[in-house]
Amino acid sequence: MLFLNDLKTAVRSLSNAKGLTITVVLTLALGIGANAAIFTLVRGVLLRPLVNRDENRLIYIRQNAPGLNADDTAFSVPEIQDLRNSIKSVKEFGDFSDFQFTVVGLGEPRGVRAGVVGGNYFEVMGLHPVLGRLIDMRDDGPNAAGAAVLTYRFWSTVLKKDPSVIGKSIRLESLGARTATVVGVLEPSVPYPDETQMMVNVVCSPHHLSATMVTGRVHRMTELFGRLAPGATLEQARAELVSVHQTIMKDHADAYPASAKYGIETRLLRDQITSGAKTILLVLLVAAALVFIIACSNVANLILARTVRREGELAIRAALGASNSALRRTLLAESALLCGAGALLGVMSARPMVAILGSYASRFSVRALDLEVDSSMLWVGAGLALIAAVVLAFVPRLPSADSSNGIGLPSGSVRITGSTSRRLRLFAVTQIAASFLLLAGASMLVKTLLHLQYAQTGLDTDHVLTMDVPMMSYGKTQEQIASFYRETIRRVSELPGVDKVAVAVSVPWRDGGRFGPGLQFTAEGHVKNPGDEDQRAHFRAVSPGYFAALGVPMVAGRDFNESDRLGGEHVAIITQSVAQRMFPNQDAVNRHITWTDPVIKFIPGFTPDPVRIVGVYADFDDEHVIPGPQMTIYHPFEQLMFGGNLFVRTSANPYGLIAPLTRLIHDMSTDQPVEHPMTLSDVRSEVLSSDRLNSIVFGGFAIVALAIAVVGVAGVLAFSVSARTREFGIRLAIGSQPSRLLTGVIAQGAVMAAVGIITGTVSGYALARLANRYFDGMQMPSTLPVVASAFVLLGAALVASALPAARAARVDVIQALRSD
Repeated sequence: MLFLNDLKTAVRSLSNAKGLTITVVLTLALGIGANAAIFTLVRGVLLRPLVNRDENRLIYIRQNAPGLNADDTAFSVPEIQDLRNSIKSVKEFGDFSDFQFTVVGLGEPRGVRAGVVGGNYFEVMGLHPVLGRLIDMRDDGPNAAGAAVLTYRFWSTVLKKDPSVIGKSIRLESLGARTATVVGVLEPSVPYPDETQMMVNVVCSPHHLSATMVTGRVHRMTELFGRLAPGATLEQARAELVSVHQTIMKDHADAYPASAKYGIETRLLRDQITSGAKTILLVLLVAAALVFIIACSNVANLILARTVRREGELAIRAALGASNSALRRTLLAESALLCGAGALLGVMSARPMVAILGSYASRFSVRALDLEVDSSMLWVGAGLALIAAVVLAFVPRLPSADSSNGIGLPSGSVRITGSTSRRLRLFAVTQIAASFLLLAGASMLVKTLLHLQYAQTGLDTDHVLTMDVPMMSYGKTQEQIASFYRETIRRVSELPGVDKVAVAVSVPWRDGGRFGPGLQFTAEGHVKNPGDEDQRAHFRAVSPGYFAALGVPMVAGRDFNESDRLGGEHVAIITQSVAQRMFPNQDAVNRHITWTDPVIKFIPGFTPDPVRIVGVYADFDDEHVIPGPQMTIYHPFEQLMFGGNLFVRTSANPYGLIAPLTRLIHDMSTDQPVEHPMTLSDVRSEVLSSDRLNSIVFGGFAIVALAIAVVGVAGVLAFSVSARTREFGIRLAIGSQPSRLLTGVIAQGAVMAAVGIITGTVSGYALARLANRYFDGMQMPSTLPVVASAFVLLGAALVASALPAARAARVDVIQALRSD
């Protein structure tokens, strides 16, 4: 009842201070809203249980090869069979191969990312259908009928939850064509390891039925999952898998070169799914916490200043017998109202923030796409409001009726005690220190982004349009497929504004890493040191005109021509780095290279015979945004066809060609998908989107923090000037120059900023050292972002100090001396 009366009094009191109330509520809403949104994101991605049955028994098994810079080399069919035959701590293994298909029969022909899975995959994963059934053991083996299961996201977004899709016959194209029947729709779940649109059984992929896939130990393209046996622990499974894997490597030493350093890792699937997002989300959580600290510090200064202005009122109440608990309860009631309103507004603003941050976090974890805002956000907002209310209620020092050195009765002016002044400055320094941490982190990300964004490729990427035109093989011979692409190039080259046209199997930067760490090869006359392995190079397949279309300069020899086609002589073009490495101080043209990697027998079109070099071109790094030396060997597209991407160089607006190009290709083949049109410049920008989003999100936090901190510094100094009006009047009366007062106030602001920057630097270093114990790859920011952030904060503090300083210099002496 007493507190209810205090709340009524608080409402009347705050209604007389509307400016303060609005400022405090908005500041707290910002801090509480950011934290509620980030908590919802962290809970949804890191803490929310998977829908998989008994998720704590579900494991992910990964083979790696650090010597090849490969974190995940996947497994081959023989390797999986060896593990199945030897491992006892894992009850069942489920296999999944990522594959790109073109699907015909579900509306417009389109490319889809699919998983080729075994018959027990869904049983191991513990998933259920929402419609129809899932692939099971009746769909296993080479004699089964083709079966496809759609993911819930694909079914709901692309097919608009059409129930009639069950039972439809579709055609799947990828290194051959197969038909399949849609048998079910999977429940909403985390698509891992890739964001797939459908899962199909093995018979849908001719490649998976080939002898090379079934028997090739080095043909690694399958991800492996497992379900722990009853009573087995993760540690037991991990130890047994390592032991059996070492035995496998000894028994088949030729498949595991020592320099590759093959190994095996095992972890809970849940931990694997969240690993990519864990660090970034925890950093976001820290950033939001810093914003909350800054907001609370700013509000604490405002409340403290208001309390000092109310010292007369509080002193009278204390003199009339009000106890400290009664006075504190009054302050708590006001804080509770302010923080409650701030929390309510913060939670309301958190909902759109969750949508924005979820889109951002989906770059690191697909779980962020399915966030649900529930009551937990309200509890977070209420908890933060309660913390803030208690802190703010106990910030001011209370007067006492019998304290001779307490807060005095009103005397006509504002007086600040030493302890109050120290608290004001402490909160201001706290804001600056926290702002410095955010600003330095954001500056580091921006510096990295700028370095990536403006790295020179040496190409005119703004005028090269690329689009996916995947290979369609249904009812066609290899010659007919090659003829389709030749005719496409001819017709497109006749369009107005088109300068050069070519096709290739991959798109620069977007498909970086698609073909692994490269393949081993040797060269005519090249002698390697004893014990050394053959050199590795990336392979590409391109049509004549590809280098001209992209603007890659020729060094020696010639481009591919019409004679370099299916059934012709096997020829190749190499980069300058390959020529210098394998033929130092020699002419590489008309020499021969030979692929020696055992994987080549699994790639259609590759030959183990020597291949004649017909040209040398400048290095073109299509793997990395920041270009470097590139060991690449190019083959004629018609001799190595397993994908298609069109490249068009134009002097006109590239995006103006999309419609006529699409019509032209559809006139040639109505079933031919034409997808993802984009200039190479935009492809490169899309690759950088994660870095750009990092900079935008953390930059936003830093700007908000800087704005609050600047207001806090200005408020502290303005209040200080107000309280020292009489002092300034006396100093001016005895001859002090206004410029000295101006300089003195600005110096106070600079000192607070400097102390805050130093505190932030020390705290940041300590936090980085602590974080380095738990997160791999943590890096300290370089000197430039730190120094730049320090100068920005110092400059902002000086600007914030200017207005109070100018006010101090303009104090009217007569009014100042009369103020007490």
